[in-house]
Amino acid sequence: MKLEFRTAGESHGPGMMVIIDGLPAGLTIDVEFIHEELRRRRGGVGRSPRMEWETDQVEIIGGVRWKKTLGSPLAFFIPNRDYENWTALMDPLGEVPPRYEEITVPRPGHADLSGMVKYRFTDIRNVIERASARETVARCVAGAVAKLFLAHFGVTVGGFVESIGPVVIGGEEDWHTKIMRARRSPLGIFDPAKEEEVMEIITKVRDEGDTLGGRFVVAALGVVPGLGSYVRPETRLDASLGFYLLSIPGIKGVEIGEGFRSAFLRGSEFHDEIVYDPTRAPFPFLRRTNRGGGIEGGISNGETVWIRCSMKPIPTLRRGLHTVDVRSKEVVQARYERSDVCAVPRALVVGEAMVAWVLACSYREKFGGDSLSETLASFSDYLTYLENWKK
Repeated sequence: MKLEFRTAGESHGPGMMVIIDGLPAGLTIDVEFIHEELRRRRGGVGRSPRMEWETDQVEIIGGVRWKKTLGSPLAFFIPNRDYENWTALMDPLGEVPPRYEEITVPRPGHADLSGMVKYRFTDIRNVIERASARETVARCVAGAVAKLFLAHFGVTVGGFVESIGPVVIGGEEDWHTKIMRARRSPLGIFDPAKEEEVMEIITKVRDEGDTLGGRFVVAALGVVPGLGSYVRPETRLDASLGFYLLSIPGIKGVEIGEGFRSAFLRGSEFHDEIVYDPTRAPFPFLRRTNRGGGIEGGISNGETVWIRCSMKPIPTLRRGLHTVDVRSKEVVQARYERSDVCAVPRALVVGEAMVAWVLACSYREKFGGDSLSETLASFSDYLTYLENWKK
C-alpha cells in the first residue's frame, strides 16, 4: 500500500489543507499531539510576528471516526486566522478590489520572478501566496500523523539545530540526549550555554535588517534494517529523504550522515565496519560507527538514520536588495513583506515531519495491511525473521 499526502491552500487564504491517503484502518489520531507539533513549528527566536497569534488548530474533515482512521483518505483543515485581514485580497470568489495595484517587484532569492515567468502571471501575489513557507503547516500535520504511525514500530524521530549563522553547537552527547535537550530550547539547540550567543547574533542581525541561515540534524531511532531498495532509483531510501527534505522552502543542501565530509576522507576512514553482537535485538549485526547515516545502497541497515540539512538565510530582508520592477524596468529596492529573521528552529520541525513521512511510507509499503492490526502482525513476523539471524 502506498502512502501519499497532498496539500492545498494559500498563505493568506481561508486556510491550509492536507489530504493523507493510504493509512491502514485503526490508527488512533491524537489531535493533541498534532497540535503540539504545530506549536513547535510556531516557536523559535527570530520568527515572524504572524506566528505569535496564529493558533493552527486542525479540523478533521474526513477519514476518522471516534479518533480511529477508517482506511479512507484523511482530510485536515487548518484555518488561517490572518485571513480576516486579507479577505478582500484573497477571497476565492471575490472580485479585484478598486484601485488594486499588482505587485511587480520580485524579491531576490524568492520564487517571485521565476513563478511569474512559469505561470504567465502579471501579479507576484499569485506566486507569493503558494510559494510561502506557510504551506509547511500542512506538512507538519502529515508528519505528526506519520510519527503516530511510526510509534507502533518503536521508531522515534527528532532533531536539533546544529548551527545558526557562524555559531556552531557541538557536543558528544548521544542522540536521545541531544533531541530531548533541543526540545526544551526555544532555539532547538542541545547546549544551553550557547543559547545566549545565538540570541545575541539573531538580535544583531535583525537590527541590521538582515537574516540568518543555519544547519539542523534529524535522526530516526529504532529503524529496522531492510527499508528501501536499490532496484530502482525512486525506491532508494536516501533518494526519498533527499526529495522531501529539499522540497522544504529554504533548504539548499541535504546530506545523509557525513555525506559531504566523506569527499575528503579515505575509504578506510569513512566506511562503518560491521560487527556481530548476539545480545542485540532484533538484528545482531551492527556498525562500529555510523558515518553513513544508517543507509547503505538505498536500504536502511539497522543503525540510526540521520540527515543534516542546510538552510539559506531568509530572502525577505528589511534592508532590501536591489532588483528590477518587471513593469517599469527600473532598478529598485526589493519590497519587504513580514518575515522571519531566522527560521532554522522552525525548519527543524518541518524536517522532522518529512523524515517521519518518508519512513512511514517505507514501513507502510513493506508491511502492508488494510488494518493496523494486520500491519503489525506482518511487522512481528519480520522481527522474528531478524531474530533468526542470531542462530
